[in-house]
Amino acid sequence: MALHVPGLIMMVVFYLVVLGIGIWASLKSKKMEKSTVGGQIEVSFLANRRVSPAVGVFTMTATWVGGAFIIGVAETVYDPTKGLVWALIPLQMSVSFIIGGLFFAKPMRDKNYVTMMDPFQIKYGKTLTGFLAIIPFVSEMMWVPVTLISLGVTVSVFSDLPLSLCIWISAAVAITYTVLGGLYSVAFTDIIQLSLVFCSLWLCAPFVLASGVYTDITQTAFNFTNRGPWLGRIESYDMWRWIDNFLAMSVGNLAFQDFHQRTLSSSSTSTAKMICFIAAGVVLVLGIPPVLIGAVAASTDWNSTSYGSPSPYDRGEAAMVLPIILLHLTPTAVFVVGMGAIAGAAMSSTDSCLLAATSIFTTNIYKLIRHQASDRELQWVIRSSIVLVGIVGTSLTYLDSSILAFWILSSDLTYTIMLPQLICILFIRVSNPYGAVIGYIIAFVLRVLCGEPLFNLPPILHFPGCTLEDGVYIQRSPFKTICMLVSLVSIVGFSFLASILFEKEILSERWDVFKVKSQGAPAEGARECDEEMAKNENEPMLDLHC
Repeated sequence: MALHVPGLIMMVVFYLVVLGIGIWASLKSKKMEKSTVGGQIEVSFLANRRVSPAVGVFTMTATWVGGAFIIGVAETVYDPTKGLVWALIPLQMSVSFIIGGLFFAKPMRDKNYVTMMDPFQIKYGKTLTGFLAIIPFVSEMMWVPVTLISLGVTVSVFSDLPLSLCIWISAAVAITYTVLGGLYSVAFTDIIQLSLVFCSLWLCAPFVLASGVYTDITQTAFNFTNRGPWLGRIESYDMWRWIDNFLAMSVGNLAFQDFHQRTLSSSSTSTAKMICFIAAGVVLVLGIPPVLIGAVAASTDWNSTSYGSPSPYDRGEAAMVLPIILLHLTPTAVFVVGMGAIAGAAMSSTDSCLLAATSIFTTNIYKLIRHQASDRELQWVIRSSIVLVGIVGTSLTYLDSSILAFWILSSDLTYTIMLPQLICILFIRVSNPYGAVIGYIIAFVLRVLCGEPLFNLPPILHFPGCTLEDGVYIQRSPFKTICMLVSLVSIVGFSFLASILFEKEILSERWDVFKVKSQGAPAEGARECDEEMAKNENEPMLDLHC
């Protein structure tokens, strides 16, 4: 596409503003480090637990309402093979926030954890927790390409630069200001970014609707015009797959560090719950404009636009449909503002996943290796990890250019493997390391056997309804939910079995490598940990042992 000078200027200005906020936040965080007992980790990852309700709502919402959210919703509504019924991301996010506020915010924030893996470290020990932390770390890294693809697409629309180069430039900016300011940088840039997103999207939508080059979207929602209805449909054989994806991308999000990092950084437990409920409503409001723009794109006669034929879908540019619509159906000023909205949303999610992955690696993996690491050493580990995660995550964009593919895969890992573990560690006292290991392995093996098209991994385990389409096997059963439930049952079942075998001395104590019997019953061990945590609830969770 030709160089669009106003859009390019807008992006440069936006990047400079974000970098400026990052530098300011880094100065603020350095001052805060001197006055907090938590040191580098407490400030970098949790903003010293001083996030107010207002800032909390901004950063919680901005974390999930990223460029992938905006562009992905529009892309899916526009895609003739999917439609709105497959683009329920706003509703899924809202459900996730509500469940998180009701059940997860209080038990996590009350104990002053630093990451979602801390309760595992208390009950299971550092070694096993380091092993379990691999999946959430990888999931966060898989989220990086989701956000960067949307950001790269935005820049490439109004420049002659290749998509890959745009992605790397955007990654460099996000990595730089995240390294500089930690969660302070992320939270304060989220305020600017989400404000821009909210105003810009609701400014662009009326101009798109007033363009007059499309058929009435109320007609194309149900009727076949130039293509199938943009509302989409769920065939009977796809119903279970739809339910599976809905659960994976709603309930599964509760096993992401991003979510818990926002509640844990809140100034209080009540604040943590409040921001979840308010964000649940805000995310629905922000989901309306991309749905409308996707519907207009599906109803547009492209011959009547400067874009021309064939359509973006036929050209393989469906992932770019939202910026394409803004470029060709709105005035230049509106297009420039819209690009700023997408860029702001994308940046707000990129920095969040970089920081979330780094927090898990530093707190639950690196400190396993280096028990006595100083604050200065951790500071360099945090910075190096952000850069490394950013580079690896950006490199993953070469695997696939579809935003939705990475989004589903990332949520898939947390839903099938980590969610059962998190539920058990927080709510089921009988769970112990034996059940955790067995459940982890079973979930991982089952998920691999189910196959993954993104990595050209064919399914070995064929559930009922598995069919061959265009040379690729498609699982039509809710295989992700099956894997999750089997893992959950396995954790509880094997934990109970192990406790009985060792407590009743059916197996010799010398085989008890996780010392379940020496701790007493699992419930007793957990209760002792809870009592110790209650005594120290005002202290940061840095030395995690019981």
